[in-house]
Amino acid sequence: MIPAVPLPRSLLTLPAEVGDLMDHTPESAYAHLRDTRPAWFLSPPGDGTTGIVRWPMAGGQVLHRDEERVVLEEPVVLSDGRLARRLRLLAARPEPPVAVLPLLDGDVVLVDRFRHAVRAWQWEILRGAGTEGVADADNAAGQLQDQLGTTASELIGLGPVHLDPAILAEAVLLYAARIDAVGDIAYGDGIRRARTVPFTEAEQMALTGQITDALAIAALFRARQAGLTG
Repeated sequence: MIPAVPLPRSLLTLPAEVGDLMDHTPESAYAHLRDTRPAWFLSPPGDGTTGIVRWPMAGGQVLHRDEERVVLEEPVVLSDGRLARRLRLLAARPEPPVAVLPLLDGDVVLVDRFRHAVRAWQWEILRGAGTEGVADADNAAGQLQDQLGTTASELIGLGPVHLDPAILAEAVLLYAARIDAVGDIAYGDGIRRARTVPFTEAEQMALTGQITDALAIAALFRARQAGLTG
């Protein structure tokens, strides 16, 4: 078994507004978030929810924070009354990430992208983080330009998807985009090639496990239901 290695304190970054008012510990950073981002700590009404322990405020910890992600470890009360601790990953930005299914003459454009987390190449659709001051649809259109060097003749919203609600708090907004061509591919962003396949072949790739990207699978399903396959 590989022993757990705690993050050095130097990696525990706090928001700039904390300044010199806090002691810059993971616990004080958590208390600061509870004060300044209360929407992150709400519980829906009704029985059966997992509650967050309200006191002490510093009972949780910010394990890591950077410009993209906040990783929390929190004390919770399970529905049967037991106490536990849970990890939660949140987006540091309020703007939601987007994912785009490019459609070229009814066919699907996939990108072959290396992903560090799984240490493997993945057939995926396009995706990108939220951008401050940019509307969601414009952000989706920007991913087409940045990653495929093309523009959308039509952009269709397909709704939100939670990738892993057991640990990831954010929802990704899905879009389908009709394009006329594939331009310059962003090879420096982990992408080694793009591939255009018939819609039914992309669905078959998902069924047989050649596509394991949950966003691609969800986008294919919703595009099929929206009648975008022809």
